[in-house]
Order: sequence, then structure tokens, then C-alpha cells
Amino acid sequence: MSTPAPQTHPDFSPIRFEDGVLHLLDQRRLPADEVWLELDTVDQVTRAITDLVVRGAPAIGIAAAFGAVISARRHGSDISAWRQDLERLDRSRPTAVNLAWATARMRRCAETLGRLDADALEAEARVIHAEDVAANKAMAAAGSALFEPGSGILTHCNTGALATGGIGTALGVIMAGYRAGRVERIFADETRPWLQGSRLTAWELARQGIPFQVVVEGAAAALMASGRVQWVVTGADRIAANGDVANKIGTCSLAIIARHYGARFMVVAPASTVDPHMASGEGIVIEQRDPAEIWRAAGLELQPDGFDAWNPVFDVTPAALVNCIVTEHGVHQPPYRFAG
Repeated sequence: MSTPAPQTHPDFSPIRFEDGVLHLLDQRRLPADEVWLELDTVDQVTRAITDLVVRGAPAIGIAAAFGAVISARRHGSDISAWRQDLERLDRSRPTAVNLAWATARMRRCAETLGRLDADALEAEARVIHAEDVAANKAMAAAGSALFEPGSGILTHCNTGALATGGIGTALGVIMAGYRAGRVERIFADETRPWLQGSRLTAWELARQGIPFQVVVEGAAAALMASGRVQWVVTGADRIAANGDVANKIGTCSLAIIARHYGARFMVVAPASTVDPHMASGEGIVIEQRDPAEIWRAAGLELQPDGFDAWNPVFDVTPAALVNCIVTEHGVHQPPYRFAG
């Protein structure tokens, strides 16, 4: 197991808003290059969300909230044009509920004021960001307390600071468990096609000086069969009222494998990820992306002639496979009944 260098940036955040400009760390370039983009139009923010410059349900909600501020400063008193911009932000990623939750909150702020007030909207966006920081800390404490000393953890995709406003959801829980002496082994699933696990989760763990191993997606069953994994811990992009969980494609497979080999399955997400109006996972819209992304992720510039691919970004894990759901409000046990 690799032992990275000690952490140098314990309070790292990939999202900053300064002087009306949204600064985003371009996650497509990690781990090779740390490139920051400066965005000052809604078109740029929408494109950044769609193109995965920023990703992770809480993070795109925060980015969209600051996008609403940028729009307000541009449109002045034209609330109709502002609302159109928010509708465009809503369409940029349809599955993650945090985005629509954040823009709805910005709409309510403007409605309460009865006008567009960019300063008030900026204050609201900063509150959204600060609330996520606090929620991350609460989830880390609640979730990590469930790990038995000596536990091995497998995680999927990226759920750390890069995906949130704070220390992370699932990855925040895992890191808290490691620092408390409860987690002995950490495995980062590579997470195809864009390798968020082997690029981003690995980058965050190395940055924090926490030892880990990357595993290819096809090795998950063999790893769990070996007995080295006691918990699979993931984030979520939308949680239905009955506890069905939409998350990065491949999550459901891990839940099935975990159930077979006796590992437990934990989902960690802020309460804003819960959609109490969605009765079950059957109603969740699953984002489909360009099949050519599969080939670009394999290093090919163009999709080869005659090739095609099915490229859903998310899948739905049935609540029956989820041992617990951790939010900032605590640990939720089945049967899940999330109310509005």
C-alpha cells in the first residue's frame, strides 16, 4: 500500500467566489495539472457543469448558486432574464437533485425580496456553501463511528472536497475513520469511464497523506471475496423517499457484490440530496452522455466508425441493498421513509 507525502492543504476547496468571479479547479486535468478556470458568465458556469469541470452533486449545486449571482449582476432588475438563466443551469445536469435544490433556493431568496438583489443572492450562495461545509463535518463524525477498528473500506467515484463544499461526503467519512484509527485499509475503485477514483479520489487521499490502493473496476468482486473489505461507502446524486439511491454508474454492481460477500453498504449525502417527492428510484431521470466519451476516455480523439456505446452516468441502487444512509441529521436505517 502506497504511503503518500504528508498533507499540505488541509482546508482545500475547489470552489471560490471572489469579486463576482467563480474560480473552479478544472477536475478534468487532475492529477497531472492543477488548472483554475475563472468564470464570469452563466454560459461559462453552465458549460463547466455540463463538461465536468466541476462535478459531485453538492459541488455543482454550490457552483449553480454562484452562477445565479453572476446572472443577477449581469441582468440588474430583469428578473425574467435571470429566471431563464436559472432554467439553463437546471438543465446542465438533470439527475443530481442538489443543483435544482440550490437554484430553487436562490429563486426563493429573490421572491422573498421581491426583486433581484445581487448582494443578497451572493450572501445566500455563501450560506449554501457554508452549510455544506458544516454538513460534511457532521456526516464524517456520524458515519465514521460505525466502522469497527481494523476495517477495510472500498469507495467508488469521488466524494471528497472535489465533489462538495467541504471535506466530502463518503470520502470525508472514510478519512475521519482513518484518523480515528478505525479504518486500516482504503481502496479506491477506478470508476470508469472517466476514472474519478483513480484520478481524483487517489489525488485527494495522497494530498492528505492517507495510504490507499487503487483497484480496477473488475477487481471489486475478487477484493471483497478476499475479506479485506468490510464496508463499501459511496455518495449519492439523488435519494428517493424509499431509500433508492442514484449514484455514479457501477454503484449498484458494488452493492450487489457487497451483499453477496457480507460487506455492508453505506451511502453518505447531505439532506439536500434526498428527494422526498420522488417515491422510488424508478422515477429518477438517468443522464445519458455522448457515447463518444467512452472512446475519448480510452485515448481516442474520435469515435471509431461503426462503434457505438451506451453511456449512462448513473445507476439506481435499490434501498434493499443499502445498510444505512448518513446525512448531517444522523444515521438512517431501513426501512427508509424520507418525508418532505
